[in-house]
Amino acid sequence: MTRPDDVRDDRRLSILVVDDHEVVHWGLRLMLGEQPWVERCLAAHDGDEALAHARRYEPHVALVDLFVGEESGAEICERLRLAVPRTRVLFISGAGRISPNAARAAGAVGFVSKDLPAQDIARAVRAVGLGRSVFPPQEELPGAMLSPREREVLSLIASGATNREIAGMLFLSPHTVKEHTSSLYRKLDVRNRAEAVVRAQRLGLLA
Repeated sequence: MTRPDDVRDDRRLSILVVDDHEVVHWGLRLMLGEQPWVERCLAAHDGDEALAHARRYEPHVALVDLFVGEESGAEICERLRLAVPRTRVLFISGAGRISPNAARAAGAVGFVSKDLPAQDIARAVRAVGLGRSVFPPQEELPGAMLSPREREVLSLIASGATNREIAGMLFLSPHTVKEHTSSLYRKLDVRNRAEAVVRAQRLGLLA
């Protein structure tokens, strides 16, 4: 992992933490607030709040959980990047994982685990704020980027259900199901239902 402490740079950075768990907000903001290079640390509990803060304050770094309630971190990242291109997104998670390729496809420039020591997380945030990319040395599973709803759709696809049947079972419109299907195809890097099922089985996403 990049160690920005090795580079002399006195820039102070503003950080936006996007997570739906209050304890996580408290811990990350407390830790980052103690860093001498942090100018401001903001908090958002969902995508809409994150977008509002980003537009108002234009933070240097948005630290976004892979899953924020029913939203996926990838969706929030894409919204932030469209609204405030200068804000760089760093994914964080305590359970899910994401490959560098999948993270970059969503517009992020790094990923860190919540299991890392606090100072390692702080170093990753600063590295991203200073223009670097930060990823673990090993490739992570792209399936971690799937939202709970996308996982439901994937499971029903594997059972042989059509989009219209899936829509009826999940009480969604066929158009919404098609959007979820297209999204999980992109995240799994596949072109159709058959490839999605095969890839999901290889990744252990299907029982």
